[in-house]
Amino acid sequence: MQSETPRSKVLVLDDSPLHAAHIKRFCEDNSLVPLKVRKGSALSVLRTNIDLGGILYSETYGGTPEQTARIAMDIHRARPELPIILRRESQATLTDVVPELQQTCCAAYVASDINSLRAVIDEYIFCMLYPNALLRGICEITTSILTSQLQTLTVTLDTPYIVHDRVIYGGLFSLIPLESAWCRGYMMLQVEERPLAEFLAGGELRSADAFREVSDLLGEITNLIWGSFKNRYVGEARSAVALQTQVPIIVNHERKYISFGTQNPQLCFRYTLTNAQTGHSTSLWERFIFNLQWSPDDFTEIPQDVAGLVDAGTLEFL
Repeated sequence: MQSETPRSKVLVLDDSPLHAAHIKRFCEDNSLVPLKVRKGSALSVLRTNIDLGGILYSETYGGTPEQTARIAMDIHRARPELPIILRRESQATLTDVVPELQQTCCAAYVASDINSLRAVIDEYIFCMLYPNALLRGICEITTSILTSQLQTLTVTLDTPYIVHDRVIYGGLFSLIPLESAWCRGYMMLQVEERPLAEFLAGGELRSADAFREVSDLLGEITNLIWGSFKNRYVGEARSAVALQTQVPIIVNHERKYISFGTQNPQLCFRYTLTNAQTGHSTSLWERFIFNLQWSPDDFTEIPQDVAGLVDAGTLEFL
């Protein structure tokens, strides 16, 4: 893992050369990965399944206030879950902008005081704090299990990142609930079916039923990660009464969209699986969605000697 500080990708829709260097430097200093697109291509990019934490938007991006507002409305319709942060020339407020920008933007900052953007980023993008021990443990657990289950492949990991979008990668995903005294939500794994099936087949895909093998494997990996996560972090179970609250999960396969009924960001990990002989690779995405409860102050890590005894069946939690 490159860093224990999660990063987040932001789309920068700001065509001012004067401020480009300041924005880039700010992003580098604040765990943000800035992405730019050609003028007029923002909506086509947003309609893909690129994952983002938010959008940095200039009040002059459209050339006129009306056009800037129209573009912001189009962006909001395409990806309503993404916070749009408006860069203004003189006032860090949304009270005097056109109504469309008031409706679509969550906050504003001024170019002359870009450091004030830090508080906005903390509020709207990094609004949930994740203990370093949790990030490190998830990486260790998942990498170990992927390595043991996919012994012919090399597993590498990108820096963990935060997203606010609701996109689904690949054609296959698994969901499993996570419930403890400090968190409630879901873990989701996502993969491209065909590349992984070809890896398992040792080359060209020949069996029409290969998807079943991939599905079974993903289910086994999900269970193993969940079991290790539970033994290392969950501890004692909560009362059944306290666990009654639920929210609907909405899945739109055609648009590759999933909603867990909350605006909370998602904690993401991307693992690259590489066949050393061919050089071909595919990805597995792991997301943690704490949509029902998140109390990081109550987070505890079970000592590994105890976790090992639980894994071996010597101890169990009541």
